[in-house]
Amino acid sequence: MGKKLFIKTQGCQMNEYDSDRMQDLLNLSHGFETVKSAEEADLILLNTCSIREKAQEKVFHQLGRWKKLKEKNPDLKIGVGGCVASQEGAKITKRAPYVDLVFGPQTVHRVPTLYENTSNKDSSVIDISFPKTEKFENLPEPTSEGPSAFVSIMEGCNKYCSFCVVPHTRGNEISRPLDSIIEEVISLSLKGIREIVLLGQNVNSYRDSKLKTKGLGLSNLIRTVAGVEGIDRVSFTTSHPFEFGQDLIDIYTEVPELISHVHLPVQSGSNNILQAMRRRHTRDEYIETINKLKEIRPGISISSDFIVGFPGESEQDFQDTLDLTDEVEYDESFSFIYSPRPNTTAKDLEDSVSPQEKKERLDRLQAKLEQSALSISRRMVGKVSNSLVTGVSKKDPGEFQARTENNKVVIFSCDDQSLIGNFVPVEIVEAKTKSLRGIYRPEC
Repeated sequence: MGKKLFIKTQGCQMNEYDSDRMQDLLNLSHGFETVKSAEEADLILLNTCSIREKAQEKVFHQLGRWKKLKEKNPDLKIGVGGCVASQEGAKITKRAPYVDLVFGPQTVHRVPTLYENTSNKDSSVIDISFPKTEKFENLPEPTSEGPSAFVSIMEGCNKYCSFCVVPHTRGNEISRPLDSIIEEVISLSLKGIREIVLLGQNVNSYRDSKLKTKGLGLSNLIRTVAGVEGIDRVSFTTSHPFEFGQDLIDIYTEVPELISHVHLPVQSGSNNILQAMRRRHTRDEYIETINKLKEIRPGISISSDFIVGFPGESEQDFQDTLDLTDEVEYDESFSFIYSPRPNTTAKDLEDSVSPQEKKERLDRLQAKLEQSALSISRRMVGKVSNSLVTGVSKKDPGEFQARTENNKVVIFSCDDQSLIGNFVPVEIVEAKTKSLRGIYRPEC
């Protein structure tokens, strides 16, 4: 009987991509079969995220629960990867000596070898190094489930925003060669993938690594990916406003396959806070980019990230953020209370905002963002959207789930299973808080 693998993934889409690649690698190298519970597994991997506060404690709480499984089965191997692993390194095995392997985001391709080495050593195996493009060069041909797939195009970030731990856990920006990306996209298209989501911590800074900083950037990559036969929708995440250049704005007129949605994190609407965050852009510059996008692609949806209660944030600073949400009209967005992270400069700033005030501000912001998203959805009622059917509804297996042209979830009823993986016309008939209700209109 083959060995069994369980992977628990925390955090961003980059981690989801890395977990999928580890699964492929271990299946190819050791014949691991993926299972749905840790209790069934011979190897358990925790792929961690370090963005939010108390990330380390959440990791150790999870490991503590798995420790009991190892006490019952001494042959069980436990590994920790991702950003917390990169940040903490040997501290993990010092506090949890039953952990067998620790690896960073840039060494997921070495997991099969690290796993083998656990059998030959009495101590834990740790590799949190930052090899450059080695990871991309050693990933297997991807498997696929559903009509949409993530494709990682770069790693790391050079921006060093004062609140962000990513440059310390994932390293400096490293772009993947364009030829390698296109090979993966072609492979996925041959397996029935219709949508490609280009991933990176800061995709705007992508440069074909063969040409280094003088290389062609993200707009050229989007153009090339959209030209692959079978690929009918392209999106990218995550962007940084500082590098959202005119070439990237113009590509929305040239490439119809590019989805009418962009995730452009602003973090704050206050110039004072943006400066303290070291975001490298002003409020006006951000709004100018948004306005250009809306002019070039009418109906485009904008989503964002917000940090509330950053050290020194006054009520006026927060009001500037609320005013920005009114001006931009955001669709689905993510907002959090500021939490100090290791190795960041913001952690040393004096924090004058009380926890209660932070929570109240977050509630006010989230209520406004939710209302904005609902207003956008209501304006879609009565319109027909060319929607990609991604599968059955999570809440009702008797219905289908699809993504509209501006990336909103729409639920509709139909008995034809062949629709999955295809683009179909769906009339929007109802707007809900988190999704839309639609009717399949094959005659449109």
